[in-house]
Amino acid sequence: MFILVLKYIKSLDEVEKELKSHIKHLEKYYSLQKFICSGRRNPRVGGVIICNAKNMEEVKTIIKEDPFYINEIAEYEITEFSPTKYADGFERFIGE
Repeated sequence: MFILVLKYIKSLDEVEKELKSHIKHLEKYYSLQKFICSGRRNPRVGGVIICNAKNMEEVKTIIKEDPFYINEIAEYEITEFSPTKYADGFERFIGE
């Protein structure tokens, strides 16, 4: 499992111009059951995505399709982790 932390490197005006296409990217990977949750950081300096990819290579492939990456709107910090304790029901996201 991976935590993707996005940090905007362009203005919020530039972020807004690409937001609809970024949301389409998110929807694609939610439908493929790769994204578990996502949202804006507070203050609004970027975002966070919890990703259930099988490995780092898959994560990088997913990121390279994101309009925020393609158009250099955001930088990505990737942290891999293995959940060992979690709320009931979360186990459905673990074990691929």
